[in-house]
Amino acid sequence: MLEKKARPGYRKIIKSSAKTLIVVEAILFAVSYAGWYRLNTNREFRYYVKENYPSVLEAYYQIGETFSGDTSIRAYDEGIWQQEQQSKKQ
Repeated sequence: MLEKKARPGYRKIIKSSAKTLIVVEAILFAVSYAGWYRLNTNREFRYYVKENYPSVLEAYYQIGETFSGDTSIRAYDEGIWQQEQQSKKQ
């Protein structure tokens, strides 16, 4: 009669760990993409981030300037925000 040999337990642990890692990475990528997309398309959200998390907004601007070399988004945002603050004062 043939004897069954037990499979090593570490293979099962490695497989389940790899699956978990892939799922976690996919979720983190989706969340970071959603945040970038919202920063990229919503000026009010950029203002919220500026007020509460200025280092995140600075990193967003720096990454955009590095890849595209265009500083117009930062300048446009600052101009709009200054106009809004001046209109609130009046």
